Amino acid sequence: MLEKVRVNLSNRSYTIYLGSGLLKKNKIQNFFLHEKKYILITNKRLKDIITQHNVDHAFFLSKMNQIYLLKDGEHYKNLKEIELLITFLLKNSYGRDATLIALGGGVIGDMTGFSASIYQRGINFIQIPTTLLSQVDASIGGKTGVNHSLGKNLIGSFWQPLSVFIDIQFLSFLPEKQILSGIAEIIKYAIIFDREFFNWLEKNINLVIKLKKEALLYCIKKCCEIKAKIIAKDETEKNDRILLNLGHSFAHAIETYTNYQEWLHGYAVSAGIVLAAYLAHSLGFLDDSELLRIITIFHIVGLPILGPKNMSANDYLSLISRDKKVLNNKIRLVLPVSIGKSIVYTLTDNSQLITAINNCYQKNFFDI
Repeated sequence: MLEKVRVNLSNRSYTIYLGSGLLKKNKIQNFFLHEKKYILITNKRLKDIITQHNVDHAFFLSKMNQIYLLKDGEHYKNLKEIELLITFLLKNSYGRDATLIALGGGVIGDMTGFSASIYQRGINFIQIPTTLLSQVDASIGGKTGVNHSLGKNLIGSFWQPLSVFIDIQFLSFLPEKQILSGIAEIIKYAIIFDREFFNWLEKNINLVIKLKKEALLYCIKKCCEIKAKIIAKDETEKNDRILLNLGHSFAHAIETYTNYQEWLHGYAVSAGIVLAAYLAHSLGFLDDSELLRIITIFHIVGLPILGPKNMSANDYLSLISRDKKVLNNKIRLVLPVSIGKSIVYTLTDNSQLITAINNCYQKNFFDI
């Protein structure tokens, strides 16, 4: 069964397709035409998976003009690798009629989308996300970019894909840590926007972790619907879309501090959301029971509820001060005020943040 979610953005609207085995000939042949120039952007591990483990993908590969392999890992998400990809496109004489196909997780999707946005002032690209995190979040909404040594995703653009194909078969090749990384983003959606979804997750989260098809598709579709609705209202993050960054200011600080190599994004988001929730609690926005439910759901699935032990409150402050949400030298953070509702809060005094982080690191949450 093929599920669809529409992202409504006027002449940039597109469809998210969800299902199992979407790259098989009988499901995808209508989307990839002979006269188009398709360049597949992926990494060696994923190329090996589709060539060695699933012969049904031969049709999909046959439609690609060429395959370009990116290096695998968040620490390769930089301008140097973008330049190498663009050099490849130029040397092979690809013009504005080319379409890049991003087959991979968030790193591949971000880098492919960013390259598409700047190559000859913009060419088309398609997202085929293969990790749970990219299926529920990173592949949707047109955020593209690369990291800088001073911060994550500080160089980028908004560039919407032509379409998104979410094939849950790819998830069976992932280690559990990658599944849990995606779970963090799923929980994020529920905390920000949907209390009933949070209640559902408390009861069914293990079915999603075990990749049970019905629960998994329901969960991914729910996240896609939430994000599509927000993007339609605020494509370039001027208002409501900022709320999707719950925990991310802290998470990006953690990833930058650890040089993009030690913490998976979702793991950093988990710790970041707990820090945001604890700050909200310390400011009187979030009550004890709501804070405990937020902490518990991350804890029971095995996600971290604290950042690196050696990372100080001043380390967080320094890195968060470079965050894209900072305006007029004032730190703005997304904070949950209850499960299903969040706000953007401007710090009146940075000591609020320092005190909350120090207290959070010393707290036994389950004594609340």
